[in-house]
Amino acid sequence: MSLQIYNSLSDQKEPFNPVHEGQASLYVCGPTVYSDSHLGHAKAYVSFDVILRYLRFCGLKTLYVQNITDVGHLMGDADEGEDKLLKRARELNQEPMAVAESYSRRHFEAMDLL
Repeated sequence: MSLQIYNSLSDQKEPFNPVHEGQASLYVCGPTVYSDSHLGHAKAYVSFDVILRYLRFCGLKTLYVQNITDVGHLMGDADEGEDKLLKRARELNQEPMAVAESYSRRHFEAMDLL
């Protein structure tokens, strides 16, 4: 397999070598579900889907995990500010979990169309 991965620690491209022979696992950060998905979500989704398909094409058994952030994503870049999901729930006069579930469902419906 001829796949190179950018290593931000070494600031270099390095050959991809699975930790466990014949297997590859991907953990991908998913959306923070306080509003509808946007182009950035779609780009990440498609990019990792292409990588996953290539790894499978190369014969690797794959595990793909993507999270959904439904709490704790603050308005500012620092560890301060208001939680985006809680703010949106207040704006919609809904429970935070209902907002998270609705936008999660809408996200995956949109990504399925890609």
